[in-house]
Amino acid sequence: MPWLQLHIPSTADAAEQVEDALMALGANAVTLSDAADQPLFEPPPGATPLWRETVVSALFPADADEQTLLAGLIAALGAAPADYRFEPLADQVWERAWMDDFKPMQFGERLWIVPSWAEPLTGNAVNLRLDPGLAFGTGTHETTAMCLAWLDGADLTGKTVLDFGCGSGVLAIAALLLGAERVLACDIDPQALLATRENAILNGVSDRLECCLPDAMPTQASFDLVIANILAGPLVSLAPQLLGYCSNGAALVLSGILNAQAEEVMAAYSPDICFSPPARQGDWTRLAGVRADA
Repeated sequence: MPWLQLHIPSTADAAEQVEDALMALGANAVTLSDAADQPLFEPPPGATPLWRETVVSALFPADADEQTLLAGLIAALGAAPADYRFEPLADQVWERAWMDDFKPMQFGERLWIVPSWAEPLTGNAVNLRLDPGLAFGTGTHETTAMCLAWLDGADLTGKTVLDFGCGSGVLAIAALLLGAERVLACDIDPQALLATRENAILNGVSDRLECCLPDAMPTQASFDLVIANILAGPLVSLAPQLLGYCSNGAALVLSGILNAQAEEVMAAYSPDICFSPPARQGDWTRLAGVRADA
């Protein structure tokens, strides 16, 4: 059936009130989206992050009266929303349209992220099965994409890996598919660990993956590769801990760093890590280096 969609620019603080008002007016569905290309990273447990500039979009039947909806919003919010926009939507199979938006994505030469409904790539392709969604990253953001490309170009055969801040487990699973012997995936959010385990099962690598919260990290463990795709602030504060997990000669990969923050992060790991030239994509930097032998 055709629909009428109403888009309302909002802020993180006001979005919930706008959403509640739209649902009270009979919206069939309400979605929130980014209005300013602001990336979101993993929140603490129980937190629901929103973009500073958020668009609240509601779906109504096509015959809904626009003036009646607007009057209801004014009554609920105390004023007419600024820059609202009505949009008619033609009838289509929405699930199929959503699926068609997501194609297999290539990282490096061999690694592909392939949604479950798509055919796997053949030849020398390494297929990582992962469906897009709200949870914890699917490789589309620059920070994750640069880490995946680095993993594709590394020799991981028989290596042990720590994925600190694992999210969906996409980096941990990629490392296992690319030859790592064992991966420990760590995250502050239990839901991220659940997603990581489920995705590892989907990709047939769960027998070589261990998941844990930071408090449960082994105190004496060391790894051949430590990879952390989080944020610059935590990377700086966690430098002693992450360095402690790097064995002599281990590789360290750090991402989630804005270009202007790269020098600060590198300084936090010097002189222990000899960094290669930074990799940059858009506003973001990925750092990679090797721990010097003690």
